[in-house]
Amino acid sequence: MIGPLVELEENCLSMVVTSLMLTGESVTCAVSTSQETVRRTPIHDTFPDNPAAVTFVNRPFPIEDAPQHFARLRRWGLTFVRFLVTWEAVEHAGPGEYDYDYLNYLKQVLALLPQYGLSCFVALHQDVWSRYSGGSGAPAWTIESAGFDLDALEESGSAWLNGLRVKTAEGKYDEEDRGTVKPEERGLWSTGYQKLAAATLATCFWAGDTFAPKAKVKRRTKTGNEEEVSIQQFLQDDFLDMWEVLADTVGHLPGVLGFEIMNEPHRGYVELQSMYGWDYNTDLHLGAIPSPLHSFTLGAGYSTSVPHYTRSFPMPTRHTSSVTLNTAGRKVWREDGVTEGKCIWEMHGVWGWDEQKKEGIVLRENYFKRHPLTGKPVDWYNDFYFPFLSRWADRVRTVVDNDKMVFVEAIPNEFCPSSWTPDHQPGNLVYAPHWYDLNALFNKAFGDFSVNVQGLSRGMFLLKAFYWGHIGARNNFSLQIKNLAEAAYRSLGEKPVLIGECGIPMDMNQGEAFESEDWTWQNRMMDAMITALERSFIGFTLWNYNPSNSDLHGDTWNGENFSFFAQRRALPPSLLTLDQTSPTLDNGARLLRAVVRPYAAKVAGIPLKWKYELNTGDCELEWMVPYSNGHEDSQAKGGPTVDQPPLVGHPTLTSNTTEIFFPHILSQDRTLSVSSPLDSSSASPTFTSEYVPSLQTLYIQQLDMTPGKKYHIKIRLDPSLKQAFELNDFWTDFIGHIYLGGGFIFAIAAWFFVGFL
Repeated sequence: MIGPLVELEENCLSMVVTSLMLTGESVTCAVSTSQETVRRTPIHDTFPDNPAAVTFVNRPFPIEDAPQHFARLRRWGLTFVRFLVTWEAVEHAGPGEYDYDYLNYLKQVLALLPQYGLSCFVALHQDVWSRYSGGSGAPAWTIESAGFDLDALEESGSAWLNGLRVKTAEGKYDEEDRGTVKPEERGLWSTGYQKLAAATLATCFWAGDTFAPKAKVKRRTKTGNEEEVSIQQFLQDDFLDMWEVLADTVGHLPGVLGFEIMNEPHRGYVELQSMYGWDYNTDLHLGAIPSPLHSFTLGAGYSTSVPHYTRSFPMPTRHTSSVTLNTAGRKVWREDGVTEGKCIWEMHGVWGWDEQKKEGIVLRENYFKRHPLTGKPVDWYNDFYFPFLSRWADRVRTVVDNDKMVFVEAIPNEFCPSSWTPDHQPGNLVYAPHWYDLNALFNKAFGDFSVNVQGLSRGMFLLKAFYWGHIGARNNFSLQIKNLAEAAYRSLGEKPVLIGECGIPMDMNQGEAFESEDWTWQNRMMDAMITALERSFIGFTLWNYNPSNSDLHGDTWNGENFSFFAQRRALPPSLLTLDQTSPTLDNGARLLRAVVRPYAAKVAGIPLKWKYELNTGDCELEWMVPYSNGHEDSQAKGGPTVDQPPLVGHPTLTSNTTEIFFPHILSQDRTLSVSSPLDSSSASPTFTSEYVPSLQTLYIQQLDMTPGKKYHIKIRLDPSLKQAFELNDFWTDFIGHIYLGGGFIFAIAAWFFVGFL
């Protein structure tokens, strides 16, 4: 079982909490950072000029600040770090030109992890392909390699960049306004996946040989000669070369346990069902949403009217108007590019321009659904993702040990595909999908009413998807996360699962907590989410922990504000002490009541139940010593589930000691007691316990290791914690009204009945 994780990205950290079902092994904390970690160019109104000159050195923090951040994470129990790196950070100057200053910085930072009891996996992060197409990830030259003009991306409607640079009233890009967006623009960044630049690059990366075979790129070989290769080969080969350099730099470090190939991969146009529109159920429709055909005509320099969507209820958005984009007729394709100024998809006969009607027309409606030459239906996972994942894993393992873990995920908001069979699974695979409450994320609001968007998108009856109160939110989130986990178990078998990203917006409910300093709703949502993860014994990485965060500008990336820590709120280094029992490390944080909580770090057996109640600090753990391999497992007949983990087939236990992280922030000035309902009538106890405050660890030594032996302990604090909020649901809030209404109806009925008599 894994406890909390943190994520470290380039500019911000993002925190992660995890609970993996790993017998006798603990992965507890992951750190990730946010996208805007690059050294900012001095003039924002010339962005994206000179993208080769950026540097990610000192992101997420200068090397001299690492001790205070790592000590803080260790105190909070966030000991497994998801450390984010971007392709741009390593290779921004050009193909094969690696930033060894950054790689050396990275190596120095990650080498410090074991000194603070931390470890990590290195994740290559991307959103919407690149910063230069509205997100983060790939270098600018990858976009140019496909023939795009960087300066024309925004004007042509091929990308949305306002989340990375925002104009002031004077029309300039102000350093202080960087990363802020208007309220109506929140969340727009993710619609960039449907725009021409990001969708084209993803398609060319994964499936360029299939769908863009005419796009040829010239490159230098290692011997200095020039050769011409396909756009897919150019991008993938360089990606793998970069990964080899990265893995070779940090893969030998004892604190680096594994690697993640790519954050939130996307199909691009592969398997596109219609040229005339995107799927409303899977692709966010907000703001101006060009259809694929619209994007083609916009990029080709034609002014085009596209549908505009606004927020609504009960459906998240609705089509309310149309807006004309690219009124200046700016073409996004460079004359000196690989397409010689022509749209790459027009070059492949996907569409054409009707001069008489002055509109684009679709020529091959099924182009991205079927192989253009064979007509055979394509499948992104089987035909493109799985083969490349195998190539990547093999390449990384040429420079690192085979025992390094490989972290992978499906496309966001999709369940693990059933086609992910053992022949597509690299060794030491960890499945790491992402989960967010999409309703709260979309509306930046959370209250007593919550919605199961996962269920609604899959046909759930509307009223069944509605929940009320904190108990309802816990149950809502629990069901969604359980569905994710069990879909993975059905496809992958008994493989480790951790939620690679999850988190809550700090600026929800119109940012009222920034004024009132009342973080009750944020604490409630965080607790509901982590409780749901705990119920499924699922590890997770919490987004995010960002030292650069501020109330006004958030995480300085696309208007997001997820960090529960901000350096400007913390004590100066001169006032800090770095031991695990030092409260000085807590300054600068929010939501510690919900984030910092006990978890079973190492279990000498199979975890069966974990329960923690934030309002009291009490928790309980049930586990069982596994059976030998020859024993029949009655729970295995239906396949592994969250509630019925397999009880046989596990490695032989090498320890009889279970370790529970119990944070000093909870136990300080309180007595911690451990009891067992199973031992209440027994003459002799079956375990002993010892709490070591300096290590924040409760040790449970099991005295009986007979296969099938069950343990059940309850941990109590005296005095209990002060209640943080009410555990309410529909019945607690409305039972009085129901009785009153029922009584009133009964009284009216009785009055009519008596009058009738």
